[in-house]
Amino acid sequence: MNWLVKVILSAVAVLGSAYLIPGINVDTFFTAIVVSLVLSIINLVFRPLFVILTLPITFITFGLFLIAINAFMIMLAGSLVDGFHVSGFWSALIFSFVLSFLQSVFGETEDATK
Repeated sequence: MNWLVKVILSAVAVLGSAYLIPGINVDTFFTAIVVSLVLSIINLVFRPLFVILTLPITFITFGLFLIAINAFMIMLAGSLVDGFHVSGFWSALIFSFVLSFLQSVFGETEDATK
């Protein structure tokens, strides 16, 4: 039950972020649920690999490149989920910040963008 509440709150955060940011479009609430699940899977499977592969540039930029990795993950989710449209890197970057903020407001312990 706790997992279902986290998914629903994450979907609400996705919808809220898409509402606030031009360049991000989510068609339905069901699409937002799928986006939150896909982002969770991408972050679980691919994020550790991307972090390891980009370790030198992350080290050189003092960790700031991790923010770019988050944006690329969101762009990847945008290409995988029908009904979730990301217009570009900057929209994905801002979406990442807003989504993280809204998820922290909702009290989620696991961030979908990390």
